[in-house]
Amino acid sequence: MAEVRVERTEDGFRAVNARGAEVAIGDGETDRVFTPVELMLAALGGCELVTVEPLTAKRGHRMVRLAASVAAEKVDRSRLGTITVTYDVELPEGDDKADEVLRAVAKRVSDGYCTVGLALKAPMDVVQVIPEG
Repeated sequence: MAEVRVERTEDGFRAVNARGAEVAIGDGETDRVFTPVELMLAALGGCELVTVEPLTAKRGHRMVRLAASVAAEKVDRSRLGTITVTYDVELPEGDDKADEVLRAVAKRVSDGYCTVGLALKAPMDVVQVIPEG
């Protein structure tokens, strides 16, 4: 099970995982914090890259640079349109197969290995639990 705790702080909110890592969350008005939508986009990009990296390296094709930009436009007040993951890659010099391997692995990751991407593509239940006072 994956779980984080989100709590109000003096200057916004923060999410904390069981290992003690934390990230500040805000509404976009505060500097140096992520909005919830930005965290979702970061989760998607992170999920893809941390899955693509070991799979390409395992096949002997470690990219010199592997990064991604993840963007989505708001199409309505509370709704996003298409999310686009744009890879920024520097292939290893002299590796004629690296591009082919990267493209194949990235497609497989997007189609079936990235948990975050799969969650965004398929309907799922979100249940709120507010205990009695």
